[in-house]
Amino acid sequence: MSQENIVIVESPAKAKTINKYLGADYYVTASFGHVRDLPPKDGSVDPDNDFSMKWQVQAQGKKHLDDIAKICKSAKNLYLATDPDREGEAISWHVWEELNRKGALKNIQHINRVVFHEITKKAVLDAMQSPRQLDQPLIDAYLARRALDYLVGFNLSPVLWRKLPGAKSAGRVQSVALKLICEREDEIKAFQSREYWSVIADCLTIDNKEFSAQLDKLDGKKIQKFDIATKELADNAALRVKEATLFIQDVEKKQQRRNPFPPFTTSTLQQEASRKLGFSATHTMRVAQKLYEGINIGGETTGLITYMRTDSTSIANDALIEVRSVIDRIFGVDYLPEKANFYKTTAKNAQEAHEAVRPTSFARQPKEMAAFLDKDQLKLYGLIWNRATASQMRPAILDIVGVNIASDKGDLILRATGSTVNFPGFLALYTEDVDDSEQNDDDNKKLPPMNKGDRIVAKECNGNQHFTQPPPRYSEASLVKRMEELGIGRPSTYASILRVLQDRDYVKLEKRRFIPEDRGQLVTAFLKSFFQQYVDYDFTAKLEDQLDDISTGQSNWRDILSAFWQDFYKNTTEALDLQISDVREALDAILSPYFFSKDADGSDEKSRRCPRCDGGRLSLNFGKFGAYASCSNYPDCKFTRQFNKGNSDADADGAEGDDANIYPMQLGVHPDTEKEIFLKKGPYGFYVQMGEGKKDEVKRSALPKGMTPGDVTFEKALKLLSLPRLLGQHPDSKEDVIASIGPYGPYLKVGSRYVSIGEGDDVLEIGINRAVEVIATAPEKGKATTQGKIKDIGTHPDGGVIAVYKGRYGPYVKWGKINATI
Repeated sequence: MSQENIVIVESPAKAKTINKYLGADYYVTASFGHVRDLPPKDGSVDPDNDFSMKWQVQAQGKKHLDDIAKICKSAKNLYLATDPDREGEAISWHVWEELNRKGALKNIQHINRVVFHEITKKAVLDAMQSPRQLDQPLIDAYLARRALDYLVGFNLSPVLWRKLPGAKSAGRVQSVALKLICEREDEIKAFQSREYWSVIADCLTIDNKEFSAQLDKLDGKKIQKFDIATKELADNAALRVKEATLFIQDVEKKQQRRNPFPPFTTSTLQQEASRKLGFSATHTMRVAQKLYEGINIGGETTGLITYMRTDSTSIANDALIEVRSVIDRIFGVDYLPEKANFYKTTAKNAQEAHEAVRPTSFARQPKEMAAFLDKDQLKLYGLIWNRATASQMRPAILDIVGVNIASDKGDLILRATGSTVNFPGFLALYTEDVDDSEQNDDDNKKLPPMNKGDRIVAKECNGNQHFTQPPPRYSEASLVKRMEELGIGRPSTYASILRVLQDRDYVKLEKRRFIPEDRGQLVTAFLKSFFQQYVDYDFTAKLEDQLDDISTGQSNWRDILSAFWQDFYKNTTEALDLQISDVREALDAILSPYFFSKDADGSDEKSRRCPRCDGGRLSLNFGKFGAYASCSNYPDCKFTRQFNKGNSDADADGAEGDDANIYPMQLGVHPDTEKEIFLKKGPYGFYVQMGEGKKDEVKRSALPKGMTPGDVTFEKALKLLSLPRLLGQHPDSKEDVIASIGPYGPYLKVGSRYVSIGEGDDVLEIGINRAVEVIATAPEKGKATTQGKIKDIGTHPDGGVIAVYKGRYGPYVKWGKINATI
């Protein structure tokens, strides 16, 4: 195919739409998103070589790049038209680099970068008239973030694998979001409810109109929240109100203006879609992407909303003129402000300075789009249209009334408040939902007419009991809002962060609230103990500021990475030397309030007392399947309790049942094979295993006599899996001397001879000199024979029959070529 003008966008749907707008002189094709990435292996980012990166074309991207390269070889003009943000700039850069590497740009005379903030014919044609070059600072900002996230994930995750069995990954922003969720759970766990009472009177005006009022002052003192703390105090106060002669002391009337909300940014769109529509952040962005890329309306595909990844609250002048015309036509001139409303972006570190999320045409009302959209698309489009339109309407005007009702003795005052809508303004179209709080009871509550001096009768008065409530768990909306307030993450990352936390089983979403799993609590406690700086909110926000400075050309991206890497690398290296016992102690100290309940005296000694043995103390432990409590008297007492399986005696009783809950226990990942290492319990005792699957894909080693499961660290497991171990050659026979463990304990093998290793020697540490000495002093045994077999006694976990024989020197057991004297 020969074509002079090539336009590259990200999605085929967008390519088809834009091709119609540009006509036959242009060929529009798609890259299908990112075409290459850092391969998930060591060395993809090289800090010692100025943070050079090794990119790899993804399998799905190779074919698309090859097709684009063929077309470009005969073209004169190349337009890189990917999304108008940092990720879009990066995709254009990746495509350009790969095409250049393939030699596909030799005949290209002009390489242009164009951006479409909306997929409409006018926006596309206007953008093609205003091309620019690739934005190198924006590309540098992408490179910095990608390298930083790689270095954090690729260096921190292996630490977790080795030191915290069951942990899956850690991320620069992901871990901070997890910390927010876990710390909120800690607040809920530590919360102690407090009782308080309010006193409410059901009153009648002189015209016998009913209304309610709350006791506000008693004996000249304004009642604070916890002043009436018991039913007795509430009943006494209520009795005084009923016995009092009451009159209207004063009536306060004022008007209040309520301004409209700004149009949506990415985060506020995700928040409101969660509150109003029940959409997850991921689903919101998926539906918005479709609305942005285009919907077939009457035979023509057109984008219905502007680009949905933005921090901006501004609206283009042409759109402002249109929306004001729509407001005038639908609601009337009274709802139209004298001039357009303008909003200042409040998001910390706002950097995607585009338009807000708005309809591409306000003339397309949601009800007119119903025939072209599916259910969720219509809901989201309606939300965006309503919010953007309402943002340009007049404020609402509320009439606020406050009435003070006093006793004739002046010893108490009740207060009643109400509000009515004088002019609805933007409320005629849109109201914003709120997180974690109820609508004010006084909203839209109308009080009957009353005048100063009027007599009031309290026909009934009672105390209402209340209890303070713990802080609510985060919803998707409130978590995104909190992250935005702290300056953590960016609009394009919120949805993926929340998704990853759930995919890793660090949190679960119940009734649209995030609850941390035990695994998530363990990871957060580990990072707070040994990587405190890197999950600190201020540190993360400051790093985001530095990365944003790169995108504006104020900072060098390699300098930012170098400053970060120096301390981070030292921290991860030191963490690899941590002993599992040190990790357990640190996590136990942090998570004890979460896993062990407090006694009346404020201590947790009662809940830590082992219910099975005398004097044992429960402490936090962890394995592949989460956190559990284990007794300090192990192995004499094998009591364990899996936290996520409840605390009943039925769950806790019985060593076999407890072991089943804990084992297999993941110890870490082998540094060479990258296979998981487990501590397992089989029918013949405990053993370590590397890998899962078929027999030839795993390696096992039994625990030597005297080693308990509690003694097994990741480092010891590596040594056990290194068996059989070649110690050297015997000085006389020149045969290899090998140390290993068989079904009946550790042994040495030289030639065809097997010698047991006594309790005074460690099979993992014994050297060639000591081995030769042990062999020399061991009694000489006759060659084993299969004659005199007494009986089979079982099957070894690694396969093969174990049998008892009667030999020349007495009974012995045999497994394969290994013999052991009984």
